[in-house]
Amino acid sequence: MITVVGWDGSELPAKAVDKLHEAELVVGPDAILAQLRLTATTVADGSLLETLDDHLEHGQGPAVVVTEGDPGFFGVVRTLRAHGLNPEVLPAMSLVTRAFGCAGLNWEDALVVAPSGPRQLNRVVNACRAHPKVALIVAPGVGPAEIARELAPTTPRALIVCEDLGGPDQRITHSRMGEATTRPWKDPDVVLVIDPLHRPKEPSWVAGARPGPAEWALPFESGLPAEVRAFVLAKLGPRLGDLVWDVGAGVGEIAVECARLGAAVVAVERDEESCAKLRANVLLYGVKVALTRGQAPPALEPLPDPDAVYVGGGGPDVVVACAARRPRTLVCALAKVEQVSAVLDRLRELGYRGEGTQILASNLTLNPDGSHRLTASDPVFVVHATPAHTA
Repeated sequence: MITVVGWDGSELPAKAVDKLHEAELVVGPDAILAQLRLTATTVADGSLLETLDDHLEHGQGPAVVVTEGDPGFFGVVRTLRAHGLNPEVLPAMSLVTRAFGCAGLNWEDALVVAPSGPRQLNRVVNACRAHPKVALIVAPGVGPAEIARELAPTTPRALIVCEDLGGPDQRITHSRMGEATTRPWKDPDVVLVIDPLHRPKEPSWVAGARPGPAEWALPFESGLPAEVRAFVLAKLGPRLGDLVWDVGAGVGEIAVECARLGAAVVAVERDEESCAKLRANVLLYGVKVALTRGQAPPALEPLPDPDAVYVGGGGPDVVVACAARRPRTLVCALAKVEQVSAVLDRLRELGYRGEGTQILASNLTLNPDGSHRLTASDPVFVVHATPAHTA
């Protein structure tokens, strides 16, 4: 029999104490085992599964796995069940619950992210760019310094760093991003990443990230026809954790749509009048879009690498500059069919496999006599490309 006991620094309940007294083996972090003063054999949790397998193979008595907080919330229960073990679970308060409680904040509208290591840093940062309230369960290489360094200076956030939650050295620190990158942190457990300018909307029926928008391919007054935007969005596949570039963003119709679907978005536009309209659309739809005013390709150089790119303006050199950053998908809209072959050729040279589609939408228009006629829009040629080795 295996029991998982969560510990949050407070006095353990009687049932958990009884399980620890009955156990012949207790596995857990050294810091927790040292405080529990156990008589059973104790083993550090670095070789958790191997230790438990050996214990069960020899038919020995009850075993207890001790861990922090709620072990069913991004915790060891998932690891054990994936290994074919079905433990009894005695949870304590989760680290995230304690962090928001100590900070005095509600958290039903918070997004909780738990990276396994530095390879997921970009996705965590993109979630923080797109979502106004994020709780990061710290992992090696993904902590307050790394998050602050990646977010600065385009995404101002307030950080609340929670260290040694439930332990003797518990500390809750409200930190500016510049301070977070240089300050030495001692055993951070959770970092709350908060947009100080965010104003909460009405309460939602679902915790964390809100449901997707009720509709997309919105009726913008200018830019691409809605039918073309629907196709472009389908090929971009914007989602939570992604960073999307909208290059030659115009009034921001693609940027706004991607942000509404949960992605972090950077819009690049050189025309000041278009930038003003883009800002107005961002405010109208209540989304987050980082705007870079400048001419591509030079304006792209300081930007973080994208997961998906839409090119709405510029020549083949802009497409090439975007493809050089190796997004998983690249979509561009072209006005002339003669441009399609040139763009596809350049993408092929860069290791992308692409295809072109002509989209021509005809809308029903009401005549004065009450009858209808079809009115065709100008054709748009859409190129969609993905890296050849993943296509």
